[in-house]
Amino acid sequence: MSVGADYGLVRALQGRVADRMTATKQARDRDGQSPLTAADERQLALSFAREAVARHRQGEIAAGLELPDPALDVELVEAIDAAMFGAGALQDLLDDPDVENIDINGCDEVWVTYADDRGKVRGRSVAATDEDLVDLVRTLGSYAGINARPFTPATPELDLRLPDGSRLSAIMGACERPAVSIRRNRFPQMFLDDAPPVPLHANGSGARRPDRRSQDQATLVELGSVDAQLAAFLRAAVLARCNLVIAGATDAGKTTLLRALVNCIPPTERLITVERALELGLRRHPDLHPDVVEMEEVLASAEGGGGVSIGALVRRTRRQNPSRVIVGEVLGPEVVEMLSAMSQGNDGSLSTIHARDAADVFHRLATYAAQHEGLTFEVSHALIGSTIDYVVFVRKNPRLAGRRSVMEVLEVTGAADGRVTRSQIFTEGGDGRAARDGEVAIMRWRALAEAGYDDTAWASVGDMSPSWAAGGG
Repeated sequence: MSVGADYGLVRALQGRVADRMTATKQARDRDGQSPLTAADERQLALSFAREAVARHRQGEIAAGLELPDPALDVELVEAIDAAMFGAGALQDLLDDPDVENIDINGCDEVWVTYADDRGKVRGRSVAATDEDLVDLVRTLGSYAGINARPFTPATPELDLRLPDGSRLSAIMGACERPAVSIRRNRFPQMFLDDAPPVPLHANGSGARRPDRRSQDQATLVELGSVDAQLAAFLRAAVLARCNLVIAGATDAGKTTLLRALVNCIPPTERLITVERALELGLRRHPDLHPDVVEMEEVLASAEGGGGVSIGALVRRTRRQNPSRVIVGEVLGPEVVEMLSAMSQGNDGSLSTIHARDAADVFHRLATYAAQHEGLTFEVSHALIGSTIDYVVFVRKNPRLAGRRSVMEVLEVTGAADGRVTRSQIFTEGGDGRAARDGEVAIMRWRALAEAGYDDTAWASVGDMSPSWAAGGG
């Protein structure tokens, strides 16, 4: 954007608009008028921005300067709007559907990873100075989530979901320059093997157009992350109310798979999600899940007061009449509460966890329980063995050009000799993706069959996934 590099001008005009907005709000308060809605506030700011740009151009005329192309005035207004209500100079990248990740190591060192052949490239700077970058992140933290999240020297870490569903993580003070990573949500809707059509709408003549599938909907079978048999198994596991943990490294596709599994849950069920920073965004799709409560960790103040922890939120879900509890990511303190909730009637729970492989999940959960609740490994493994039904491991598949794939599935069969017992029912196949190991029996076959997955029938027909799914890219 041609005006994007003129950060000083954008910042100066933004300050004038902000001053007028503050004065307007104060005047409305004095007059006893109701506060503006968010939409009205933004429209008012846009009108102030246009006036500020016009006055700026008038000053240039008075100084004898040549006026630029009028199109630049529109860009300047958009830049002011993005600085106040969007992500500033980052907005162009967030609006690009081909951008997967944005990594910022200081205001002028920006790395952009694209989903296409461009791969990872260096992008333009996103702020004039590191201080401006911190201000940009601080502004996002103040309005992007349910609760304002500070980004200051006293609270130098920030994690939040941006309005488009992207995940932002920022830190300062612990590194030479402020560092920001944004992981895009390129597929706001994700399904296992069948995306529902867009609801009917009336056209201008009153006629109703046929159902059609939205372009932002995708399926994991189409993307080659799972084959048809594994998709059928996972759908049945969700419908049979099995407790599933999705494991994998950072950026392996855990949240994408979690979204697809959640979309297998019938719309009649009441879902409660618990996350450190809202990410799943189920309430944005009421046609799929009309009864959803999204809970987000409330951070304590700088003095240590207030706040609601993840563990407390998981405990609170038991009193909110959930059909299922979905824990966005297990990071430690909430593990015992989560396992206890699973063992006390919240069957069908879903969660994700960082792990090197599927078997590592049990060690991590037991370690978290020991660190934060003082449970012995033997007690932790007994609790895990009685609550979790399946572990699904995902990672970037080196045999399929780094495509995110499910690599294996473990069925938890109980606990013995102080350790969780399990069976590897889907193992790494020839193309790296998880394939059914017919030599290993599924313990919960009856519940899965009642939910629509007949393991015997699949064994007789083999892999029915599309042939292209084994290809690269």
